[in-house]
Amino acid sequence: MTETSPTMSAVGFLESLTADQPDFLVDVTVPRPTPGPRDLLVEISAVSINPVDTKIRMRAGTQDTPKILGFDAVGTVVEVGSEVTLFRPGHKVYYAGSNQRQGTNAEFHLVDERLVGHAPGTLDSADAAALPLVSLTAWEALFDRLPVTQSTTGTLLVLGGSGGVPSALIQIARSLTNLRVVATASRPESARWVRELGAHDVIDHSKDLSEQISDVDFVFSSWTNGREVELASVMKPQSHLVLIDDPENPNLGAFKPKAIALHWESMFARSIYETPDMGEQGKILNKIADMVDRGQFRAVTDRVLTGITAESIMEGHRLVEQGRTSGKIVVKA
Repeated sequence: MTETSPTMSAVGFLESLTADQPDFLVDVTVPRPTPGPRDLLVEISAVSINPVDTKIRMRAGTQDTPKILGFDAVGTVVEVGSEVTLFRPGHKVYYAGSNQRQGTNAEFHLVDERLVGHAPGTLDSADAAALPLVSLTAWEALFDRLPVTQSTTGTLLVLGGSGGVPSALIQIARSLTNLRVVATASRPESARWVRELGAHDVIDHSKDLSEQISDVDFVFSSWTNGREVELASVMKPQSHLVLIDDPENPNLGAFKPKAIALHWESMFARSIYETPDMGEQGKILNKIADMVDRGQFRAVTDRVLTGITAESIMEGHRLVEQGRTSGKIVVKA
């Protein structure tokens, strides 16, 4: 029997540094974690990098012990806690996890089984790792925050359509609703991307939206700051806006005359507060995996880097901060 090492390799940091610093992330050796009652210990095969990773890196300040980033992961269950009922060792899983625990940029990672889904069978680990956080955010924004069902009609405007969450949301809306999906893009390559994902129409967010669209029923925004008046002008009275960004001093009054409803989507709300419906995230991921395997949802990978090392993860952070990718940056082990 092979003896299990008490340590593992990971990528972390001790202080918040900008991406132009040579070693803003470092390779570290840390204790291998032990599962709690409802935890899975997952051997990581691929992760992806999200804007939230870069934001947390810059906001965390100074740490006494290495802070490990990363949420999206694909891997194999190697150990389970005493109360786990949904998975067993050997299962290939994918998830976005919780922002209350150490992250996935490591050899092994702990995650509550309720937040986990069975990985799609038709995707390799790299492409599957691009999906959890963006598909969960998109699904919750569409079906849990907006009053949208499979029979809902009308127009859905998706700002910044080539980003990770919008790329997932376009596909979910096209496959599971009767909405007309209009995505925004400002570059030829991003316009092609959103059309390939299923957008009915594409408009340019670098130009005045009010000259390109009107009478919008639903808006998804990851880019709200400074656009409140513009968005309100293209939306119908009593329509709905869901946002995932953090606008500074938002002009919420712009939406009052039309009685536009505002909804906030925060994918980590369920795990932070351990809400009674926390297990919905695992169920959503299983639904997304089923859509993938049925050909209703395609990978949203932009680029794949190799090696869960400081060098690769730093490159991924730099690419995400440049904000010019179509889809997700993935790092495979």
